[in-house]
Amino acid sequence: MSSTILHAENLTKTYGEGRTLVRAVDGVSLDVASGEMVTITGPSGSGKTTLVSILGALLRPDSGSVIIDGVDISTLSDARVSRLRARTIGFVFQAFNLLEALSVRDNVLFPAHLAPGGVRAAQERADELLARLGLSKRRNALPGTLSGGEKQRVAIARALINQPRLIIADEPTGNLDSKSGQDVLMVLHDIARDEGRAVLIVTHDRRVEDVADRILWLEDGHLRDRKQDDHEWVRDPVCNMAIDAWISTLFTEHQGQRYHFCSVRCRERFTATPERYLARFETPVKLSERSPS
Repeated sequence: MSSTILHAENLTKTYGEGRTLVRAVDGVSLDVASGEMVTITGPSGSGKTTLVSILGALLRPDSGSVIIDGVDISTLSDARVSRLRARTIGFVFQAFNLLEALSVRDNVLFPAHLAPGGVRAAQERADELLARLGLSKRRNALPGTLSGGEKQRVAIARALINQPRLIIADEPTGNLDSKSGQDVLMVLHDIARDEGRAVLIVTHDRRVEDVADRILWLEDGHLRDRKQDDHEWVRDPVCNMAIDAWISTLFTEHQGQRYHFCSVRCRERFTATPERYLARFETPVKLSERSPS
């Protein structure tokens, strides 16, 4: 039976004061169980980075609680939070964050310095992870000689070296081509299923919807469940391209309606002369009259 690895309750985090106050995270509650893959998506500036930093014990909330593998991190000193983070959470970042002077194998082993037994105890597991991820022949290579997909697989192996219960991946496919991105998603999917780890992915990559157990939408600091078929398809009034309004981050308001665009160029053209584009249609284009919430 699966157990809850990550439990967050009523998290809040604000920045600024008075008129400049921003509620980056506003009353967010979330559970992620072992063997479960959950994705968080939402527009730019919606609070995703702040939320994932709190959930990964990198940032303390103003209020609310985060319990990771049964431990309430609000009760821990900074030193104990660092130890818990090193042993319980594996991070995978968009930018890979590999150490260029170290080989693939040494990059994977680096976090083991903070684990019981150290690097010596982790060497066999490092070799097993490299083999599983198809990197055995690249074990002595330097990061500068790797492809983007190989770098991300090294980052995943590094995140797994201390056998963490929770994996947090922040835009793990953002710097990858289509095939490499798909490969990385399936690796994370298999890690959740085969090893019973909780996997939380923050991403704009819509392919995650095909493999995730749950899709959560974050906007203006608020989190909500989103179903697989929870889309709102609209048309760019400039080029007529179909756009999913739920994940669109390019839009403008005109005469009480929200119009979405495929690119900054289309938005600028519409903003300059909206009547030119709306006049193409006998009736206004059916566009989003509300933001996703």
